[in-house]
Amino acid sequence: MKFTKMHGCGNDYIYIDGFRETLENEAEAAVKLSDRHFGIGADGLIIIKPSEIADFEMVMYNADGSRAEMCGNAIRCVARYVYDRHYVNTAEFTIESMGKVKYISLILGKNGVELVKVDMGAPVLKARDVPVESSRQSVINEKITVDGTDFYMTCVSMGNPHAVMFIDKSPREFELEKFGPLFENNKLFPRRINAEFAKMIDRKNIEMRVWERGTGETLACGTGTCATVVAAILNGYADHDVTVHLLGGKLKAGWSGNEQDSVFMTGPAEYVFSGEIDL
Repeated sequence: MKFTKMHGCGNDYIYIDGFRETLENEAEAAVKLSDRHFGIGADGLIIIKPSEIADFEMVMYNADGSRAEMCGNAIRCVARYVYDRHYVNTAEFTIESMGKVKYISLILGKNGVELVKVDMGAPVLKARDVPVESSRQSVINEKITVDGTDFYMTCVSMGNPHAVMFIDKSPREFELEKFGPLFENNKLFPRRINAEFAKMIDRKNIEMRVWERGTGETLACGTGTCATVVAAILNGYADHDVTVHLLGGKLKAGWSGNEQDSVFMTGPAEYVFSGEIDL
């Protein structure tokens, strides 16, 4: 089976061309291929397929074999992949993931795709739709105590659930390995949670680390970037266009602050290597 490994700011996935390749058990393949010691090594598996409601479909699996609704870094890589292989001949097209359609705009330069801008849709803020257990309609700056430590979380769904915590120290100094799993599996989150720990640098810049459900820490998270920017704006910490500084690089996200308006994310999509593997 042929594959291509790509990354967005270090958030790396294995990409399978579903127009040419078929997997009998996709979830099982995701676990095997994502293993960084005995497989190719990645944060998960992406299969690119035809779609009935968009130009393409992105089928995403976490490294543990669980399905995921959306990944902002992966969808940028899918966009570059299909453009570079001439599956599409326009800089604007659509990609479906778990029944939701995202709108793509490629930023082209002399050497092809330089950046990819994605209309990520409007953020979902109602607690029951994120989902998160709460007596409030929306969870904004709500106290949560985890292992004796108080945090203040803002919960946002960008197609997948996020809890964003703003902290006083640099996220690089934060005990993510300890608190990440405790948040992911907290009983308040019926579908588990992606947890972001962020520090405001100024009103246009945020430093952030992320713990992704089903994978653990990743070097970047596109939907987490969007959720963090939305949370910062809701709490009055940030302006409407923000650069998020992640371990693997920088992503930009913009939001008007109106709950009905889309979040727009812009970032790179890079190749690592291609190859062939027996399953």
